[in-house]
Amino acid sequence: MIRKLVLASLTVSLVACTPETPEPTPTPTPEPEATETAAASDWSYGGMVAAADPRAVEAGLRVLREGGHAVDAAIAVHSVLGLVEPQSSGIGGGAFMVVYDRESGEVSVIDGREKAPKAATPDWFKTEDGEVRDFISAWQSGYSVGVPGQIALYEKAHELFGKSEWSSLFSDAISLATDGFEVSPRLAETLAGDRLRSFIQLDDNPDTAPYFYPDGEPLAAGFLRDNPDYAATLTAVAENGASVFYSGPIAESIVAAVNEGENGAPMTLEDLADYEVVVREAVCGVHLDHRICSAPPPSSGGVTQNAIMGFYERFIAETPDADQDAKIVALVDAQRLSYADRDHYVADADFVTVPTEDLIDPVYLDVRAEDRFASDEPVYPGDPGEVLRGEPMIDMWGRDMTEHQPGTTHVSIIDTYGNAVSMTATVEAAFGSSRWASGFLLNNELTDFSRNPEINGKLVANAPASEKRPRSSMSPTIVFDNEGDLFMVTGSPGGNSIIAYVSKTLAGVLDWGLTAQEAVSFPNIIARGDTVGIETSRGIGQEVADMLSGLGYDVAEGSGEGSGLHVIVVREDGLEGGADPRREGVALPASRD
Repeated sequence: MIRKLVLASLTVSLVACTPETPEPTPTPTPEPEATETAAASDWSYGGMVAAADPRAVEAGLRVLREGGHAVDAAIAVHSVLGLVEPQSSGIGGGAFMVVYDRESGEVSVIDGREKAPKAATPDWFKTEDGEVRDFISAWQSGYSVGVPGQIALYEKAHELFGKSEWSSLFSDAISLATDGFEVSPRLAETLAGDRLRSFIQLDDNPDTAPYFYPDGEPLAAGFLRDNPDYAATLTAVAENGASVFYSGPIAESIVAAVNEGENGAPMTLEDLADYEVVVREAVCGVHLDHRICSAPPPSSGGVTQNAIMGFYERFIAETPDADQDAKIVALVDAQRLSYADRDHYVADADFVTVPTEDLIDPVYLDVRAEDRFASDEPVYPGDPGEVLRGEPMIDMWGRDMTEHQPGTTHVSIIDTYGNAVSMTATVEAAFGSSRWASGFLLNNELTDFSRNPEINGKLVANAPASEKRPRSSMSPTIVFDNEGDLFMVTGSPGGNSIIAYVSKTLAGVLDWGLTAQEAVSFPNIIARGDTVGIETSRGIGQEVADMLSGLGYDVAEGSGEGSGLHVIVVREDGLEGGADPRREGVALPASRD
């Protein structure tokens, strides 16, 4: 049950970002013995890694024990995840990484989101007859593949913050790919699913069929699966840096895979060579007496997490003695408002006007909170331009309800110096596009664009365009207490439900009095649009569903994998971790050797 806490005052401030920010000064790679910093001298909590597979977590712990930065550990963790959890993410995809540097106190965001090829147009997902492709045919085509950003993100993050030798960060993944890794039950179950097999082409493509379906059968749990091509790719990256991924044989294999077949798309070597990550400033707001920081557009994290917590704070302030049910209803209504605004306004701010600051402005939140829709009312977006300046902006864009599929993973890390990383990485839907290059799967991230570029005659903000990044629901988040100290690292996979999953952990830890693990395990509540999804198979989920149904909400009861939350909370007596029981992850502590 939700524990009662004294409610924080309703004082809200915000810091929102410009699209790009000057890069932090790179941290020189130290000699092995020179791993202490001034920032570590008063950090007594050790470190922790929370991620979706124990082998990946161990890779990160090794880096931390050897004096590495949280960024170093994140690279080691994710390079393993891309091998053992290919249905969720990999080096053929992209990520948003939020980094807290304790010495400077700065929070930076490294945007490694995939980009559309130069040839992309708003009609990217239309057929020759002008019909919009359905999701399945778009998903399994070359048109779904964005230029991967993950390896470039690794290199930029290491350049700015890394302490470990670059080449050492890939040793665990290379060893597992060379010697073989045991297939986990989750990977085996996913490959064996009849419904997924009816959609994806893994068992048809000549490169992926023998890897995932040897002798025509899906990999079984415990099968020792090697991947020498993945080992070779990472070895090349470890020895030569990211440039070998974006030019030469690896890049050629990516372009060939995207262009292949009757549903191939015109990605070029120039698209790969010209890819760059962007270092951005985090979007932060103060709610429930904590500073909440997440990624700016094209990520939805900074806008939605601050808007949801802002609305939630206002709603519970209306009922000072709010009980468990009232707080859940407040979270549901806050999600409904924020999702409606996000769906309408958020896209790649390098291409379209995104009113990031307006959407989390305290004045707008005050007025928009008055739109708290009745349980049976349809939800529509607000108009921050009208509220704040008397200049309506809602008709800039058509209404957009693009679906984002749940093929993603999340990593939360605090290192032994008190630095932190929250990174959400993805290939979009399960196993990405099913297209294979040099030992890894390519993403289908471009289906995160609105496949129909116009709605009611208006271009939607998230329409495809040349070199544009598609909107993302990913919400890697770092939270600070009212004294500015690191308090919480959180994030999740889960498609467009990511926003709801992460906000549940924020409400759970900041207001409901839950531990990290209790907040992660609490039944998932997703209120996007006019339906509220409730995970009835866990905890008090059925009670929540019954309560909301009784109040007139359109409730969709469900169960299943859903989230993959990984959370770390800094308590007075140490670090407290939470790993999602819906997946196979763990949260484990580390201290330097």
